[in-house]
Amino acid sequence: MKNNVYIYILIMAVVTYLIRVLPLVLIKKEIENKFIRSFLHYVPYVTLAAMTFPAILYATSSPASGIIGLATAVVLALFGRSLFTVSSVACVVVFLSEFFIN
Repeated sequence: MKNNVYIYILIMAVVTYLIRVLPLVLIKKEIENKFIRSFLHYVPYVTLAAMTFPAILYATSSPASGIIGLATAVVLALFGRSLFTVSSVACVVVFLSEFFIN
């Protein structure tokens, strides 16, 4: 099994390369379908949210402080605050809620 590590790494590299190159090679013309264009437009945002959301809840010692920080960030974002303000205030709220919960 230990001798096959390089084979596994090579296979992962090839698969990753093919996933990135095949769309560029196979799709030559511009995508005109509005549904597919809007779907592809939101893929990076959905991927980022899917990776970030579980980390928000489980990065703290209690999920309650993560939920409180998330709610704070959502409210500030809905009021149009900057990204720096939203993230800073959410971090402070999580810190304070961790302090009072534990």
